[in-house]
Amino acid sequence: MKDHLTIVDHPLVQHKLTLMRDVGTSTAVFRQLLREISHLLAYEVTRELKMTTREIETPLTKMNAPVLDGPKLALVSILRAGNGLLDGMLDLIPSARVGFVGLYRDEETLKPVQYYCKLPSGLNRRLVIAVDPMLATGNSSAAAIDLIKEQGATDIRFLCLLAAPEGVARMKEAHPDVPVVTAALDEKLNEVGYIMPGLGDAGDRMFGTK
Repeated sequence: MKDHLTIVDHPLVQHKLTLMRDVGTSTAVFRQLLREISHLLAYEVTRELKMTTREIETPLTKMNAPVLDGPKLALVSILRAGNGLLDGMLDLIPSARVGFVGLYRDEETLKPVQYYCKLPSGLNRRLVIAVDPMLATGNSSAAAIDLIKEQGATDIRFLCLLAAPEGVARMKEAHPDVPVVTAALDEKLNEVGYIMPGLGDAGDRMFGTK
């Protein structure tokens, strides 16, 4: 992917995102919409997967047909909200290897604090897609990519539902080699680091917590 930021403006993506933003959308519906929208975003973030061919036999004849090439890709969920995107991605790519990075944001400093990291082996040979619904300050996302790179990954993409300009700038500064794919670039962060207009806390809305 050549562009550092790709906004997926497909009508179905934008329609489902509007429903997710609505404060009246229930937890169950929010969770289902997140799974559905992750399917659509997955098409964009995997657009340039390597391909090869293999011979198959259709009911009518033999042919050389296109199939994915290379090692299984790796999906890395940035806990906890990343799991909502992860579930939808695995619907389409069930053979992917899966890792988890646990980070929480210190509400006073807005800095990330790591509490968990478990990543697949062989990241240096795999395309790695890190997923987290919100790219807000970008501090947690940049820290997660740091951990992934420490394990040898060199081909990384970041997938999110919403991004703030501040987060995009932070990611570009810290990891200019990591393309960002999102459904929307919102206006700004508020004084406590939430994306505006946003959709609130993605984890709380997904899991029904406050």
